[in-house]
Amino acid sequence: QVQLVESGGGLVQAGGSLRLSCAASGSIFSFNAMGWYRQAPGKQREFVASITVGGSTNYLDSVKGRFTISMDNAKNTVSLQMNSLKPEDTAVYYCKLYPYSYWGQGTQVTVSS
Repeated sequence: QVQLVESGGGLVQAGGSLRLSCAASGSIFSFNAMGWYRQAPGKQREFVASITVGGSTNYLDSVKGRFTISMDNAKNTVSLQMNSLKPEDTAVYYCKLYPYSYWGQGTQVTVSS
């Protein structure tokens, strides 16, 4: 099994910043990328950002230029620096370890207007 533990969420005003972190542990034999997803109330979970072990990144269009994903391969951790936050960024954020299908408990991000 693989365990994913997200942290760093909280309540912030619009325009503020948060940094999310996720640590992966357990039966990790190899992985090729890590990523972040989010799920707002009443909506489906959506992709936010990903980064490969080679450093290639991909972002949801609405977060480009505001969010930055980074990964420490040796420590199996991934971070998401979120700047210029907007109320529509409010959601529970989950990290993902590719190609595994496990999810963590998520961390709540709430952006007030």
